[in-house]
Amino acid sequence: MKLLLDFLPVIIFFIVYKSTDDIIMATAVLIPATLLQMAYTWFKTHKIEMIQIVTLVLVVLLGGATVIFQDKTFIQWKPTVVTWLFAVAFLGSQYIGDKTIIQRLMQGAIEMPASAWRKLNYAWVIFYLILGAVNLFVAFTMSEETWVNFKLFGMLGLTFVFILLQGFYISKHIEPETSENNSE
Repeated sequence: MKLLLDFLPVIIFFIVYKSTDDIIMATAVLIPATLLQMAYTWFKTHKIEMIQIVTLVLVVLLGGATVIFQDKTFIQWKPTVVTWLFAVAFLGSQYIGDKTIIQRLMQGAIEMPASAWRKLNYAWVIFYLILGAVNLFVAFTMSEETWVNFKLFGMLGLTFVFILLQGFYISKHIEPETSENNSE
């Protein structure tokens, strides 16, 4: 349910674009859809994650610029700005604090050596940098419709494949649980 809620504004953007062929209109609908998503999330959980705040700010700023200036370039940059900000945050976590972001997110469920966590964190940095670059490539070398399709299906698909691949990496580095009842 949370995943659907997280992607709901993008899905609405996609539906409006496909029914109107108007990226400005789709962006104009994306802004209140994202605001409503945040309001609903706050109402249900009384908390909003940093990623949601960053996304909201960028949707309002870059989406607003798209609508005001009637220029799709601003909204096409949004996925790249988001992914590159994530790359910076993940990279910064290598040097700030005693755990990387990915380790903080997953350590309750998975135990791995610190070096494996660092490598996994760097993999996310590289993935986000590449994903942002691919977004720009698609946005500025291909048709608008291709970019809209890529924004929903391509970026989501690439992220899903990357998560599957990291699963293989994690499975090779998981530390076995030590049993307190070794005598059984």
